[in-house]
Amino acid sequence: MQHLKQPTCLAIVAATLLSVAAAHAQEGQLAPGPFAPGVVTTISPERLYGETVSTHDVVELRTPDLKHSPHYTPESRTLYAMAGGTKFHRKIWALEFNFKPLRMLQVDIPQPTGHMQRKLVWYLVYNVRNLGEELVPAEKEDGTFEVRTTAEELQFIPHLVLESHEFGKVYLDRIIPAALGPIQRREAPHVPLLTSVEMAETPIRVSAGRDSRPVWGVAMWEDVDPRIDFLSIYVDGLTNAYRAEDDPQVKHQRGDPPGKGRRIKRKTLQLNFWRPGDTVDESEEEIRFSTPAGREAIYGVKPGVDYTWVYR
Repeated sequence: MQHLKQPTCLAIVAATLLSVAAAHAQEGQLAPGPFAPGVVTTISPERLYGETVSTHDVVELRTPDLKHSPHYTPESRTLYAMAGGTKFHRKIWALEFNFKPLRMLQVDIPQPTGHMQRKLVWYLVYNVRNLGEELVPAEKEDGTFEVRTTAEELQFIPHLVLESHEFGKVYLDRIIPAALGPIQRREAPHVPLLTSVEMAETPIRVSAGRDSRPVWGVAMWEDVDPRIDFLSIYVDGLTNAYRAEDDPQVKHQRGDPPGKGRRIKRKTLQLNFWRPGDTVDESEEEIRFSTPAGREAIYGVKPGVDYTWVYR
């Protein structure tokens, strides 16, 4: 057997390393960086014991025609009675959320007329991690609930909304192809940044020890009102916790669609920002991740709170 020449060996090794790096990047195992301390903000997953159970009426079985006084069993054992105040148990999972500062970028965006228009795009680069823990509705002897380690993959269906507090304007995360490339080159040239659609199609594998598997994505907004100073970004999809609220004014009747009068509120992460700039020369350097003193009421938080969890 002939020995390979040294240049050939080096070429094979280089090709192998490049293929491994590309495969890892596709799996979201590589992270852009390294970043200086404080560049990436981490929001740890929140799982609360009370979220493993919700209590509400099964309104579909609380119709007037099912209410009656039985002859041989207690009234509390009727279907109508047992459908009131029913407890629903479930396990709770949550993802870790990491994000870079909210930034801006000027981009030429194609218009329906065929011309290009220069626009300012706001964007947020982030990643999510599955730490492999879930809270299960099994109370232990000491009164706490069981936290179970799992290797289960999770699905993150992102829904990021930028909302102005002083003007009440709401901006949904949009896929802007013309902006994706420049943002990719600026923020994370060595790892793919997924759009919200791509993120929803990507399984979030468990990160354990040194085997970290963050999946990176980007949310984008355009045509944001330059007058906005006080804003929040709401991130939905980080947990399966929810609250079910039934409208007491709605009376369910036989034949009504399931869940009539019921509203499901999902647990959502609220990130608070403000910018003390003007409308003439918008700059990302003016955006602060914080709640300005004296303005806590418009964000609905207490002093010193930069982020919170809400039900929306």
